Amino acid sequence: MGKDAARPEWDNPMQFVLACVSYAVGLGNVWRFPYLCQMHGGGGFLIPYMLMLVLLGVPLFYMELAIGQKMRLGSIGAWRAISPYLGGVGLASVVTSMYLCLYYNVINAWSFWYLFHSFQSVLPWAECPVNSNLTSPVEECERATPTQYFFYRETLDISGSIEENGGIHMGQALCLLLAWIIVYLFIVKGVKSTGKVVYFTATFPYLVLIIYLIRGVTLHGAINGMKYMFTPKMEQLANPTTWINAATQIFFSLGLGFGSLIAFASYNQYNNNFEKQAIIVSMVNSSTSIFASIVTFSIYGFKATFNYESCLERVRLLLLNTFDLAEDTISLENVNHWIAELNRTHPDQFASLGGRLETCDLEAELDTAVEGTGLAFIVYSEAIKNMPVSQLWSVLYFIMLLLLGMGSMLGNVIAVITPLSDLKFISVLSYPVGLVCLFCLLLGLGFTTRSGNYWFTMFNDYGATFSLLFIVLIEVITVCYIYGIKRFEKDVEDMLGHRLNWYWKIMLAGVSPILLIALFIFYIVNYIQGGTPTYQAWNKELILLY
Repeated sequence: MGKDAARPEWDNPMQFVLACVSYAVGLGNVWRFPYLCQMHGGGGFLIPYMLMLVLLGVPLFYMELAIGQKMRLGSIGAWRAISPYLGGVGLASVVTSMYLCLYYNVINAWSFWYLFHSFQSVLPWAECPVNSNLTSPVEECERATPTQYFFYRETLDISGSIEENGGIHMGQALCLLLAWIIVYLFIVKGVKSTGKVVYFTATFPYLVLIIYLIRGVTLHGAINGMKYMFTPKMEQLANPTTWINAATQIFFSLGLGFGSLIAFASYNQYNNNFEKQAIIVSMVNSSTSIFASIVTFSIYGFKATFNYESCLERVRLLLLNTFDLAEDTISLENVNHWIAELNRTHPDQFASLGGRLETCDLEAELDTAVEGTGLAFIVYSEAIKNMPVSQLWSVLYFIMLLLLGMGSMLGNVIAVITPLSDLKFISVLSYPVGLVCLFCLLLGLGFTTRSGNYWFTMFNDYGATFSLLFIVLIEVITVCYIYGIKRFEKDVEDMLGHRLNWYWKIMLAGVSPILLIALFIFYIVNYIQGGTPTYQAWNKELILLY
């Protein structure tokens, strides 16, 4: 299929690269990758991660860009051009992207909510609000922490279970409306407006990350977090889950299967060097994950050290008061020595302390692995509130989250708009962008109800995993064995002026499909063995997620 002369194009190849970077580098780099590092042996996790990037990520990324650039159509049209029977693959991509559009912008709404609340003399998640009698802090907040209370009660106003619906949270609904208005303005003029926006959405998060890195490594205790990250636990390499998580992280982080990459590449010039761009974007994406992890672990180290030293200080005061010792007798450095000493010299009095004597353990603090919204909105905000000039760090952080989220949203919406605009019966509509945004906003309001967070978790956990693996597996089998690797090779030569080298052929025809089949089987087995899917709910009496 030849070039479509009337199709709009990126102003230059840099716009296309930045659009791909802005789309691929998202919230997962900041909140999922550090968690996986923590779970799977710190620096040791980089070995399977980089291996999966070479075996799975880069070849599939390359393939999607090649298809988009050759066919110059969105996902539905591109797959129908390869075979009339394969329009369903493109349609599956559109439906999956639509699923993501419904709930992903809710995270941007939360970021707006936190950003607007950052312009206060005291951050609202820094301390508990007082109760209606103005006599003491709100009981639910005292049982939890101020950061948990602000997220679960003030931001989400969460119900006790998914069955308890409750009304729409008006503040959240307005933030979601604002998020959708901005997405609409970013893409209303197609690649002409998106091409300008990505200069900002792709680069500004790096500026914030660099500022945060400088601040992070100078925080007290940051070194503890860095040591934790870079100390590899090599025994984790024998754990198959480590390899599976590395493969899925690469897969989802690059945004394969959604149709966004095909849509972006369809606006390229026909002879654009997508091969070089596929390698650049994949490397930038993975480097960002590692860079964001260094920032996150320095913050982790600060928070863990702060909690550890607060615990030691409470124990120190307890011992001083119980045993009537002089103020300067016990310091934070020798607390553990004095515990052993007092237990030996005053066993009866020491036994009377009972449950009041806490066990302070820095390693246990660092081992507490948190991912997703828990990391982005609770752990980070807890660390921010203890920093000097916390409002500034809060504003910077939530602007960064917003830009990461918005950049990914642009890709998600374009993955829906482009193939729909290519269809003759829809292209006559004057406002396809507005209609898609309005449709997603109206359905997305369900996530702003009191039980909305439970629905959000369900969509996030189950909405895309199976379908994406299946879509990309069909894609790679189609290209190599139905369309034919020889024809694909000719197309690449036609666009780039040189043939496919052995690396791309071996990966696309053999290694990547085998890995995808293995991942697919693992997910099905895991799903069956997992029994009935469960979710964590907020219990305001016990203050725990159960």
